[in-house]
Amino acid sequence: MNIDWMAWTPVTASFFGFIVLMLAGMTVWQIISPSIARRGFLPIVTTRGDRLFISLLGSAYIHLAWLGLTEMAVWIATVISVFFLVTVMRWG
Repeated sequence: MNIDWMAWTPVTASFFGFIVLMLAGMTVWQIISPSIARRGFLPIVTTRGDRLFISLLGSAYIHLAWLGLTEMAVWIATVISVFFLVTVMRWG
């Protein structure tokens, strides 16, 4: 039986590792200090976890649009995604 495994490059491993660390950090933060649902500039009431999920989805869409619509370097989309994440987490 021949099983083809995913090739984990250092960049791929660090990407998924960072997401795992963010989720673990959010879990610890939630246990220590439970979040309060609030409304920011997003049109819905959200908690910290909701805003993290929205940020991760938005970052994925930013990267997909970047890859599909431009020929520029992907690291620029990553910088935009980090600003998006910080903005949604802080003021969303």
